[in-house]
Amino acid sequence: MPRMTRILFATIALALGFALAQTTVIGVSIPAATHGWTGGVNWWAAETKTRLEAAYPDLQIIINTAGSAAEQADDLEDLIAIHQIDALVILPFESDPLTEPVASVKDRGVFVTVVDRGLAREGIEDIYVAGDNFAMGRVSGEFISEMLGGEGKIVVLRGIPTVIDNQRVEAFMEVIADTNIEVLDSRHANWNRDDGFEVMQDFLTRFPEIDAVWAQDDDIAIGVIEALAQAGRTEEMFVLGGAGMKEMIARVMEGDRLVPANVLYPPAMIATAMEVTALRFVSSVPTLGTYILDSPLITPENAADYYFPDSPF
Repeated sequence: MPRMTRILFATIALALGFALAQTTVIGVSIPAATHGWTGGVNWWAAETKTRLEAAYPDLQIIINTAGSAAEQADDLEDLIAIHQIDALVILPFESDPLTEPVASVKDRGVFVTVVDRGLAREGIEDIYVAGDNFAMGRVSGEFISEMLGGEGKIVVLRGIPTVIDNQRVEAFMEVIADTNIEVLDSRHANWNRDDGFEVMQDFLTRFPEIDAVWAQDDDIAIGVIEALAQAGRTEEMFVLGGAGMKEMIARVMEGDRLVPANVLYPPAMIATAMEVTALRFVSSVPTLGTYILDSPLITPENAADYYFPDSPF
């Protein structure tokens, strides 16, 4: 074989080998760890990046965290322009402001996975991963109803005014509609400890008799518990939070009367989203579609299965 022909074949083989081994870049855009649940999201994202990159050497994962919707939109531009991503996994800071930026990413041929907080327009994402918000409300309502024997007085602390919050509360109220449970008041506490503390302080001032608190979220529940402790009323009621914060799971494991159970809404859903997205590029497994994760009731009998001591959440 002539020398020039051998060089040409070698060059083609090298080019083909480079193409076959070309790195797939997945951008992960998530909110900064501004509270416990998003802290858990950040931890699980980092853990999953390490695991996936070790398993698939031709996979590169870029994680960006944002403190606002505007910052997250800017991050998307960087992921496209600087990192030239092949896929995007995004947990939107807010639904409406991120809808068009994510649509723009999709229009550039990027594979899109949306997590938890859906976009304001349907049909943009290739994969959607979320917890079951209706189930979270339903399971919470069933537990409180059972604990109270179908009658009593409760207060409800909601999250941020969003579709997710509405779904949880709607399902909860449907369950207790056929009981003699009275909701004394329901107010937004924004999935925030300080807001949970302030709202619960107000409830304690106004209502001398409360049998149970549905805090919906563990960050809120921490604030509620602090308010109860300061008021000396921890023996009068129980608190049901949600999401699976390790401090709350530990209380359940220990049989704490104040925190008898929890309802899972796992920040680890970001790991599910990243793994399913990676499969799109490293295998022929079909991945398109919607993945709704269960929201099981966590009790002393199964709490150890949901306890992750190394997680910040």
